[in-house]
Amino acid sequence: MNEFFKPDPDAVEIVRREACFTGFYQLERVHLRHRQFSGEMGPVLSRELFVRHDAVCVLPYDPQRDCVVLNEQFRVGAMDKSTNPWMLEMVAGLIDKDEAPEEVAHREALEEAGLRLEALWPVTVYYPSPGGSNEKVYLYVGRCDSQGAGGVHGLPEEGEDIRVHVLSFEDALQAVRDGRINNAASIIALQWLALNRIEVRGLWA
Repeated sequence: MNEFFKPDPDAVEIVRREACFTGFYQLERVHLRHRQFSGEMGPVLSRELFVRHDAVCVLPYDPQRDCVVLNEQFRVGAMDKSTNPWMLEMVAGLIDKDEAPEEVAHREALEEAGLRLEALWPVTVYYPSPGGSNEKVYLYVGRCDSQGAGGVHGLPEEGEDIRVHVLSFEDALQAVRDGRINNAASIIALQWLALNRIEVRGLWA
């Protein structure tokens, strides 16, 4: 039987934090020591930490029609490494202060896709890049009525230009296989739905 590490309250010692950049996002340099598997404290390490708000991602799913609603929009992070930085992805947004993740899911679905979600199914909470970022993602599937969904949405004052697509579940899954859908949250949500679709449709349809 595997025995996994159980940290004590003193397992991480922060020696010093430096603010390298402060803007919409922040970058810190953290000097720290942490307990090693031997039980001894390790040497002082210097690590850059990308500090950002936690995020909410929701996959709108219509159980009656067995289809999903996905957004297409430009993403600067894919600009230099992709021939097409207009990504096909889920509804998503950052959590502001004093907001529950569920509130963000409902708000962003309306702003980005013109959808009112009827229910939320929590999928998981995960760290997309814990080697250098403290961001945590709350992932949901949201029940919706996809009839009439489409068009271009988003908040112009935030520079959003989002085109909404309705895809059959099988077409969306094929887009994962083909690499057309190539962002982590969408891949995780669609694969989760592939594993749990019978149960979800049984309770929601």
